[in-house]
Amino acid sequence: MDQKPNPLLTLPSAIIIAGTIIAIAIIWVRKPTTTTPITSNTPKVEISLAPVTSADHILGNPNASIKIVEFSDTSCPFCKTFHPTMKSIIDTYGPGGKVAWVYRNFPLDKPNAQGQVLHPNAGREAQALECAAALGGNDAFWKFTGRLYEITPSDQGKSLDQKELPNIAKFAGLDAVGFNECLSSERFKDKVEKQYMDGVNAGVSGTPTNIFVLSNPAPKNMDGIVADMILQLRVPIMISDDRMKIFMSGALPESAIKGVIEGILAGGK
Repeated sequence: MDQKPNPLLTLPSAIIIAGTIIAIAIIWVRKPTTTTPITSNTPKVEISLAPVTSADHILGNPNASIKIVEFSDTSCPFCKTFHPTMKSIIDTYGPGGKVAWVYRNFPLDKPNAQGQVLHPNAGREAQALECAAALGGNDAFWKFTGRLYEITPSDQGKSLDQKELPNIAKFAGLDAVGFNECLSSERFKDKVEKQYMDGVNAGVSGTPTNIFVLSNPAPKNMDGIVADMILQLRVPIMISDDRMKIFMSGALPESAIKGVIEGILAGGK
């Protein structure tokens, strides 16, 4: 999981959490101020998140009872790994209209206290995604996004050659000239920044992070499911005080995402 490098938003801290199932390390620059891991003795917490609307990038049924809002960074190798996981989730649950995938940008292109930037191209690439959506609609957005994650380097510290962006636009069926004009104008810079700040307000501090938004409160047995996952995965998983949102950090395995979905669906019967 790639971590937001700006420590100025709250008190700095660093906690290294090693995953026992997934071979990743999560470095917390700061702990989310609005969320805490759920256990049987932990009170529920507030998770502030902008509502999902038709302006979002949604794959699946917009009226699905479970919407998974992913905050992601196109330059993040863990996001690259997680992207096929979410595609598989939608292939499984999307046709029945039960689950939808909502993509929001969280570019880690802000300098830290030492002036270092983790992903300097992430903001521009996020704007490229928005240009794809503006020029070609939802289908072009997802085609562009999938191709970008497919060809972006897997190694931390390496970045996609920005000359590839117009080629990805062509792959998605977009006019390269119009795409370049859109990207050069920085037309969507403010929109990307708004999505980033929405993530910060929700407690996001690294990528990928997923927030399950439910149409009905989570069943009571979700507490046990979440507690088991915390023990198994050693990653932050939280549930909101109104039981309408579940917060999961990191490039979690498909089984973990399915475990939450199945727990929610079973509890609703």
